[in-house]
Amino acid sequence: MSKKIIITIARQYGSGGREIGERVAELLGIPLYDKQIITDAAANGSLNEEVIKTADESATNSLLYTLAMGSNVLGTTMHFGYKMPLNDKLFILQSELIREFAKDSCVIIGRCSDYVLRNEENVLRLFIYGDLDHRKERVASRHPELKSSQIIDVINKTDKRRSSYYNFYTGNKWGKYDNYDMAINSSTLGIEGTAQIIVASVKRLMEE
Repeated sequence: MSKKIIITIARQYGSGGREIGERVAELLGIPLYDKQIITDAAANGSLNEEVIKTADESATNSLLYTLAMGSNVLGTTMHFGYKMPLNDKLFILQSELIREFAKDSCVIIGRCSDYVLRNEENVLRLFIYGDLDHRKERVASRHPELKSSQIIDVINKTDKRRSSYYNFYTGNKWGKYDNYDMAINSSTLGIEGTAQIIVASVKRLMEE
């Protein structure tokens, strides 16, 4: 593509948001970044990747970080006069990587990428959600060992974790429509249909 476009995707658990992102990236011929961000952040910050995974997309309770947010911590370096909590350090490392990836066209899944890139041009911010029954079916197919009640619990807990993480680090509300350019119910058109809608929207934007 001649014109740069960044697509950020926030998603409910079981909505197929990651699969949609993969298909969009494939159709547009651009890279997708998701869990790779964790690996790269661990390498760049000399952090243990296994430890990092336990902190990923989990909000910290750090009072110091809350105070630092008022000083635009996303625009600062890592030279703080205290031992930064792992969650906070990971968030800053990931944010730096997201901005680096955004120098070229790409799809980025989660990690508050819509907020991190809020001042960038040519960013299409998406939120993918789905009907609960469809989400249960998707999770059940992925985890056949879970009972129906367990699936509901996993969905609720995962969405709550993602919401808490996003709300804490951005000061915005996860899933609130005016934080995004488009909110799409993937249950209506499925993975392929939703991806096609997004690609059509991107192509229209590229014409402007």
